[in-house]
Amino acid sequence: MKRNSRKTFVGKVVSDKMQKTITVVVDIYKKDPLYGKRVRQSKKFHVHDEEQVAKIGNLVNFMETRPLSKTKKFRLLKVLSHGKESEVRHSGETK
Repeated sequence: MKRNSRKTFVGKVVSDKMQKTITVVVDIYKKDPLYGKRVRQSKKFHVHDEEQVAKIGNLVNFMETRPLSKTKKFRLLKVLSHGKESEVRHSGETK
């Protein structure tokens, strides 16, 4: 797979507790087929962070790569902005 044809995503870091791995949430907006309303869906990705530079709350850019483990198929490109940790703790929690 060519490097430029790989998918890239922008998302918010919700966990950095693993070594060299971060969990990133990406919000995807889809249109409801019946009513036409935009509905937000979120998906979590495990992303490889070799230098361990990303922290909770950061906005990051990451791309598709070869499988690095059972669940890790993405690698970190760069940290776009630094966010507040408390915002993510409350909004990123799921039941």
